[in-house]
Amino acid sequence: MEQIDDQYAPADVETAVDEYWDDHDAYEAAKEAHADDPPFFFVDGPPYTSGQMHLGTAWNKTLKDAVIRYKRMTGHRVTDRPGYDMHGLPIEVKVEEELGFENKRDIEEYGMEPFIEKCKEFALENRAAMDEDFKSIGAWMDWDDPYETISPEYMEAAWWAFSEVADNGLVEQGKRSISQCPRCETGLANNEVEYEDVED
Repeated sequence: MEQIDDQYAPADVETAVDEYWDDHDAYEAAKEAHADDPPFFFVDGPPYTSGQMHLGTAWNKTLKDAVIRYKRMTGHRVTDRPGYDMHGLPIEVKVEEELGFENKRDIEEYGMEPFIEKCKEFALENRAAMDEDFKSIGAWMDWDDPYETISPEYMEAAWWAFSEVADNGLVEQGKRSISQCPRCETGLANNEVEYEDVED
């Protein structure tokens, strides 16, 4: 009988499991084993690529991985395409910090196109790092074909969907007052506003 170590060494176990999965092409084998099963389409709510994986994104991806594995084990052909949110304020703010900008006029002086390119580079670098992070925690998804919100196909699909909704009379246009972020110079959603009681 094989002797079991009295101390658990997670790095050793994880490395051995990763190597075993790679040697046996376990992810592809799991997909092929369920190729003819009923479909289950899993939509990955995308994390922002504004930094590396953190506890929240790791927990989120772990829960998703558990659902995907459960569905496969209960006889489903799972679409498991990961996604990444690669534009928007979180990325802009990080790039502004990197460039030492203090306000939005700094972007205009720097140039819109160079700033957009810098944001894309930042997002793509972080996406690659996050791929590796998520793989390192054992999440099985189609890492070779993630959807990216900066891809023309994704943006065209979003505009098409909005157009369909508008054509069906489901878009409302009107006026209302909204809170604004003085630093970002953008509108704020109600749940982003933090109130504080102050005395004059």
